[in-house]
Amino acid sequence: MKDKLENIAKEVRRGLITALNPGISHHIGCSLGIVELLTYLYFEELHVDPNCPKDSERDMFILSKGHAGIALFTTLAHRGFFDRKLLEGYDQDGGFLPEHATTVVPGVELSTGSLGHGLPVAAGLAVDFMATKSKRRAIVLMSDGELDEGSNWEAIMFGGHRKLANLVAIVDKNGFQGYGVTTDIINLGSIADKVRMFGWDAYEIDGHDFTQMKLAFTQIKQSKSGKPSMIIAKTVKGKGIAGLEGKFESHYHSIDQTTKNAILTEMK
Repeated sequence: MKDKLENIAKEVRRGLITALNPGISHHIGCSLGIVELLTYLYFEELHVDPNCPKDSERDMFILSKGHAGIALFTTLAHRGFFDRKLLEGYDQDGGFLPEHATTVVPGVELSTGSLGHGLPVAAGLAVDFMATKSKRRAIVLMSDGELDEGSNWEAIMFGGHRKLANLVAIVDKNGFQGYGVTTDIINLGSIADKVRMFGWDAYEIDGHDFTQMKLAFTQIKQSKSGKPSMIIAKTVKGKGIAGLEGKFESHYHSIDQTTKNAILTEMK
């Protein structure tokens, strides 16, 4: 499993860089940092069918940090939801793919970009699935900076109170947000301790380690606690690209064509 997923992640990361519109595309670092998480979800964990994107029994995945849309688009294309050639029109006038996640794209369940919306919607879906006795799950990927939004804490309280065991939140904990280091802007302390107080199970993993991802999801599925689950995934912003790794600037910075070509050459 690990070798297969690592090879897919490399292809997705290369496809992501290839799709970037030089001098135009932003949010590169936060997109690169979630490639492994999305690869694991779509190639190992989620019950989805690219040949039937609206299957009534599918798991519902929401990318709440919708500004990292290119990571989701590239993953969906590699999973077979749409032709990879459509990635060539990313972030371009007249293109099929905008910078943020949108339901125009096959496989995208919610248009996102305004932070703090994904988890509340996922909680609502989880309530519906429980009410109809469905085995479907609601899984949302959000950012650590996004946890500054009060709507998320309302959803966390609600999820714990309603014992939404079919709800999984994954936090992309890269330590940065739009205006700097998360601990400098609002220091949340231990996210795991906080959500446990609200009635959630919490798991802390390396967000680039497929073995740890598998273990966390196995524990969630085997759990008898009846609680929603949060996976706090420590990631590296700009993962895989030496000039972008761990740098705040990779959030808004665009790369020019020369830099893009050099990165793609290094990735061969």
